[in-house]
Amino acid sequence: MKIAIIGTRGIPNHYGGFEQFAEYLAKGLVERGHEITVYNSHSHPYQQPEWNGVKLVHCHDPEDKWGTAGQFIYDLNCIRHCRTQAYDIILQLGYTSSTVWGWLLPRKNCIITTNMDGLEWKRTKYSKPVRAFLKKAEYLGTVFSDYWISDSLGIQDYLSKEYNISSTYIPYGAFPFESPDPEMLAQYELTASGFNMLIARLEPENNVDTILEGVSKAATKLPFLVVGKHATHYGEYLKDKYKAFGNIRFVGGIYDINALNNLRYYSNLYFHGHSVGGTNPSLLEAMASQTLICAHKNEFNSTILEGDALYFSNSDEVKKVIDTAEKKMYLPYVSNNLDKIKNIYEWNNIIDQYENHFKHIYSTKS
Repeated sequence: MKIAIIGTRGIPNHYGGFEQFAEYLAKGLVERGHEITVYNSHSHPYQQPEWNGVKLVHCHDPEDKWGTAGQFIYDLNCIRHCRTQAYDIILQLGYTSSTVWGWLLPRKNCIITTNMDGLEWKRTKYSKPVRAFLKKAEYLGTVFSDYWISDSLGIQDYLSKEYNISSTYIPYGAFPFESPDPEMLAQYELTASGFNMLIARLEPENNVDTILEGVSKAATKLPFLVVGKHATHYGEYLKDKYKAFGNIRFVGGIYDINALNNLRYYSNLYFHGHSVGGTNPSLLEAMASQTLICAHKNEFNSTILEGDALYFSNSDEVKKVIDTAEKKMYLPYVSNNLDKIKNIYEWNNIIDQYENHFKHIYSTKS
C-alpha cells in the first residue's frame, strides 16, 4: 500500500510523541513492504528526501515566524501536496491544526484514517476561546475522516458516546530496554538510583508544578531531573519558582532515546504527571525502561499501569513518595510493567495492528 503520514513536524524525531510514533511506524511499515511517505517541516534538522526507506516531503512551515498560526499553514501545505499524489491511505495524526482543512483532503481518491489523539480541548494551558475551537476541531476530525483510531480505551469510549463513531483501539508502543550503560550517568553527574526525574512538555496539565512542589517539600534532597524544553513562558515560570532548590535541575529536551532510556533505568523514581489525552508514549517508554513509576492518578494512566505503580493526586502525596519509596522496594512493579511491554505494547505488535487496520480499510476501497 502507498501510505502518507501527516500531522507531525517530521522524522527522525526531534520534537515529541507523535514524531517518535511516526518514526517507528513508518520504518516498520517500510520493512513490511509498504511505500510510506512522512511529511516534514521545511525547518526539520534532517533535510534528506529519504530516511531508512521512508520518503520525506518537506513543506513550508512558518511556525518559527508566526507561532501557533504557522502550524495551520504547515498543515494546509501538507494537505495541498497530498492532493497531488496517488496515496491509497492518508494517516492523519491529531486534529489540533489540521481538521479545519479537512474538506481539502482527497477523500474521493484515497482513504483517510485519523488518530484522534487525546482530549486537547481539556488542556488548561489554553484559553476558553481556544478550547472551544479545539472542541470544534475535534468534531471536524470525525466529519472529514473515513475511519478513526483511538490510542486508549478511554478515548475510544469517549468517541463512541460523544460522536457515535466506532474507532479502532491501537495503543502506542515501546521497545524493551535491557542494555543499560552506567557510564552515561557521568555526563549528568549522577549515580545509579541516586536521583529522581520526570520527562514531559512543561505544561500545566502535565502536573510538573505539582510534582516540583512535592520535591521542594520533601526531606529527601536527591537530584531531581526535569527533562523537557524549558525555553517557554511556563518553563521560565517554573525555573524562577524553584530556583532556590539546588537539587531541581532543568536539563532541557533530550531526544536521544538511548540517553532517555538509561536515565529512566537508573533513576530511583520516575514521575509521570500527564493527565489529559490517551496513552502517552513516554509512559510506555518508562515501563520499557524498567523504572519505578509514580503516576498522576487518572483513568488514562491507571488503565495502562493498573496496580504496578505508585500514584499521586497532589504535592503532599508526591512528597510522601519521595521520602518513603525506593526502587528496590517495588521491583515486582518494574518487572510486571516490562512484561506488559513485551506481551502487549512492544512496537512490532503495534505496527502489526496498524498494518492490519490499513489492510482492512484498504479492502473496502472500491
